[in-house]
Amino acid sequence: MTNHRLLTGVSTLALVLTSAILASCPAVAQSIVSEPGADSQLEEIVVFGRGQTRQQASITAAAIAVEAPGTSPLKAIERLPGVSFQSADAFGNYEWSARIVLRSFNQNQLGFTLDGVPLGDMSYGNHNGLHISRAVISENVGRVDVAQGSGALGTASTSNLGGTVQFNTRRPADVFGLDVAGTYGSEETLRGFIRLDSGAFGPADTALSLSYGDHSMDKWKGVGEQNQKQINFNLVQPIGAGEITGFINHSERRENDYQDLSLAQIARLGRDFDNISDNYNLAVRIADIANNRGDTGAAVTNPAAGTVYPTPIQTVDDAYFDAAGLRDDTIGALTISYPITDAFSVSLTGYGHTNKGQGLWWTPYVGTPVGAPDQNGAAIAIPSPISVRTTEYDMDRKGAFGSANLDLGAHAIEAGFWLEQNDFNHARRFYGLGRAANTRSSLEFLENPFFTQWQYEFETETRLFYVQDTWSVTDALTVFGGFKSLSVENTARTLTGPNKTGTIKAEDTFLPQVGATFDLNADQQLFVSYSENIRAFESSNTGGPFSASAAGFAALRNTLQPESSKTIEAGWRFRFDQLQGSLAVYNVEFEDRLLSVALGAPIQGLGNGIQNVGSVQSRGFEAAAVWTFNDDWSAFGSFSYNDSTYEDDVRNGVGALVAATAGKTVVNTPETLFRAELAYDDGALFGTLAAAYTGERFSSYLNDESVDGYTLVELTAGYRVIDTGSLLDGTEIQFNVTNLLDEDHISTVGSGGFSNGAGGQTFLPGAPRQAFVTLRRHF
Repeated sequence: MTNHRLLTGVSTLALVLTSAILASCPAVAQSIVSEPGADSQLEEIVVFGRGQTRQQASITAAAIAVEAPGTSPLKAIERLPGVSFQSADAFGNYEWSARIVLRSFNQNQLGFTLDGVPLGDMSYGNHNGLHISRAVISENVGRVDVAQGSGALGTASTSNLGGTVQFNTRRPADVFGLDVAGTYGSEETLRGFIRLDSGAFGPADTALSLSYGDHSMDKWKGVGEQNQKQINFNLVQPIGAGEITGFINHSERRENDYQDLSLAQIARLGRDFDNISDNYNLAVRIADIANNRGDTGAAVTNPAAGTVYPTPIQTVDDAYFDAAGLRDDTIGALTISYPITDAFSVSLTGYGHTNKGQGLWWTPYVGTPVGAPDQNGAAIAIPSPISVRTTEYDMDRKGAFGSANLDLGAHAIEAGFWLEQNDFNHARRFYGLGRAANTRSSLEFLENPFFTQWQYEFETETRLFYVQDTWSVTDALTVFGGFKSLSVENTARTLTGPNKTGTIKAEDTFLPQVGATFDLNADQQLFVSYSENIRAFESSNTGGPFSASAAGFAALRNTLQPESSKTIEAGWRFRFDQLQGSLAVYNVEFEDRLLSVALGAPIQGLGNGIQNVGSVQSRGFEAAAVWTFNDDWSAFGSFSYNDSTYEDDVRNGVGALVAATAGKTVVNTPETLFRAELAYDDGALFGTLAAAYTGERFSSYLNDESVDGYTLVELTAGYRVIDTGSLLDGTEIQFNVTNLLDEDHISTVGSGGFSNGAGGQTFLPGAPRQAFVTLRRHF
């Protein structure tokens, strides 16, 4: 059979990945084309031909299909060089822990979009978007484009200092079809997925798709659940030579948290230690003891409890009762694309997004007073040493972006814009609990608080304009140049709490991007690019300038500078018979780094101070290669080396040394990443064996605490029923085993933030070996 490949893109990095992964699922392989969401069958790779001057790579739906169904597309892109992915769960969907690092840039310094619609910085307490796991069902992702250094000028992002990740959805099919799938596995995992494609119908050739996904599972340690329900609707409507496309996606996520641990706690209590959600009486006793000892600063509520913690507990922060994240999102967009003439075309998109969220923590630091209302509004008669602290989110975003393209032969000129108005309400509240029993559900939105600690309304106005020219100088040489102008104004209004009413602005009217490609011959290409970017300030009371004290914000608002980056990268893409590959080098100057200094343990929510603390320099090398040694077998490998260091010591406003960070390695940045895969597919039987190594990562700015490197092995195996002439034709069964060798490892570093020393509760161990089986059928 022909060996289909599922990865392709503007650089051979993507092509390198293609053969290895595609072998596992050629039946659903899709090509990468210039328009988002366009899908077609692909049997051979177009190695060069996109003319991109930057380092960029893409994966398709088939790459995601190799993973256990429901796996985050973020996890799928860890195949790409320079990408470090971490999550405490096997699917990579647990938002408190799931994150990627690109060439030393953390997730909140990257840009993310879905069909061009901005997703914000995809941080846990997102103030300007939502996580990809909520934005779209993973089975409906048709392609993911990753620019490891700098995204396109028109990318709708204000945080893309270190690269962009652009998700593109599957278009409705041209013919009627029904896809159904069910998954069962470890931790009582149950997942169902169904997608109906109408096919093109009626005189207007309208095409629709409607999908539903339902995913539920228990936590792999402790007591709790991680559940999500999603609905996706897509539309394609031809209009003459152009078309209208659109989507509306809704998500309801309910997930219990794992407890953040320090390395000392992991050594003392074990990696399987977690919140004590099944023992409320013990949680109350620990809180009483903490109050008696003065560990929480709360009033003594039960002197009879004594002052000695029950073994193996040694501190009040060893064992919390429970925590959870609740999120409801609806996001939609409508796009019209139309060629005015053969040489001139336009595209315009309008979008909207609403979000309601609560982050819950059963806190021993604030007790429930007599008279506090319960969930039903009734007064609580007996005080409890525990209450539920929430961080609450209410977001309403509206925006538009568009572009105009003019083809003048040797010159392809493009100009465009992005405008967004974001209203974000951010609050911290406390809810009452009974002493005798837990009276609040962790998986339901809470009502009737007894105290609002703070509440702010944020308004963020974003304006981006860009222009670019791609000049085909000769058949071999293409030169690219352009710039964007970005202005983001953040305004806060204080409703409750310290007065932080005011405005801060991040603006740069000239952010250039230039580059070139040169074809040495039909199989070899050189590229080089240079770009500049800034990151806008965060509109939130838990991060960015508004997280400072009222006095601190007043002092910094007129002097604080937005973070900025200057990136240069160059590389060589090649193909020699059965071997394809790519080599790339880069240098990044990251300036005006903002450092948020915690005033207490992250879980206590005491606020932060923030200031510009200097620069970071990142240099690195990336290589990838794939060897397709016959029609059924392929081997793939990638290697990344990154050297990222702080250039300056941290000093306070009067120049006193706070932390000697100059020359220290950037936190949570592995120096080396390596991945190897062996894939087989004969059309019926298929499988992939993959191993990924992540190097040592530091958790403190002074580099006095780190976690060891680790290697994770994953296995995919399956069988398709084909050409039997029976009703089973088209049926597929797939087995997935994650962490095959049951590696004991720390996955997430920095879940509770980073500090100048060791000992913080900021680590989340990765999931042990888990197995899943999936049955699929297309009708």
